[in-house]
Amino acid sequence: MRILVLQTFLSLSATTAAFQVQQQAINTGTLQVSTRARALQRTLTLLPSTSISNTTARHIDTSRLFATTSSDSETEISWKTRSKCWRPTIQDVERISFGKPAKKKGTGSRGTPHRLNEEERKLFDQARRKGFLEIGGSGWRSQRRDAPLVNTYRSLCDARGQACIALHKGNTGEDELVIDLSPLRLPDTFETVERDMIEFVGIPTSYRASEEDVQDLLDESEIEIVGNDNSDEDLDNAYDSRPIYQLPTHCVSWNVQRSDGKALGKKLALQFKTIEANASKSKKPKHVKPGKNRRSGGYGIG
Repeated sequence: MRILVLQTFLSLSATTAAFQVQQQAINTGTLQVSTRARALQRTLTLLPSTSISNTTARHIDTSRLFATTSSDSETEISWKTRSKCWRPTIQDVERISFGKPAKKKGTGSRGTPHRLNEEERKLFDQARRKGFLEIGGSGWRSQRRDAPLVNTYRSLCDARGQACIALHKGNTGEDELVIDLSPLRLPDTFETVERDMIEFVGIPTSYRASEEDVQDLLDESEIEIVGNDNSDEDLDNAYDSRPIYQLPTHCVSWNVQRSDGKALGKKLALQFKTIEANASKSKKPKHVKPGKNRRSGGYGIG
């Protein structure tokens, strides 16, 4: 009992001594105490605990954008891609993006420009590393009467058998994130994948199924395109044997703010495995010669 009393007395003495040293340091100016911190401490002491909890709850509710986060259930998008079908090679896609002829017939078309200029080249290489394309507006280039960057990236996604994800940046601060499922070449699964995507994202879509704007771009290329009104058998055969620029798109899109669009693009890129972490900067092939027709996208014409 005496030992316990002695221990208690020594503990109180040590605490009192430490407090006296701290007060002495404050009085002499060696220890600076923030006036703002003391005022904040008094405010928190007077503020009811229920008010703090309600404020925190409201903040958490408004900070969530997507239905699935790292702390939510492990929801994944289930998708498949056609393995045995006509597809271009990645090397050929790179070649026609520089204006060189492809080795595999049907990879490109003079009616569908693919040759990129210097600015588009940087965005294309960046898209391969990020897993999704960032482009100003629709990517339309008046001198080519089409969108070469959109065409080339869609062909690359077709060569890799992956979904085509693109963030179209607007001038008003609101962007549009578009996912085209046509490079997967399995039309029977598109609606299922579409539903899974919408559930995964958890925010209202701005467009579903066929993306009208992109379809208009393809229609103006004067290339025969298989329509969605064909029979299921004809459409499946087309996805099995035709180049991607002759196939209809199957798009889902969301209107988002810039930062939210980039975050969502990254999440979807991970889901569809579109990121090429080791993708190097594309190199210009030798002996690129100019062509004759700028409108048709002749070799070497920017």
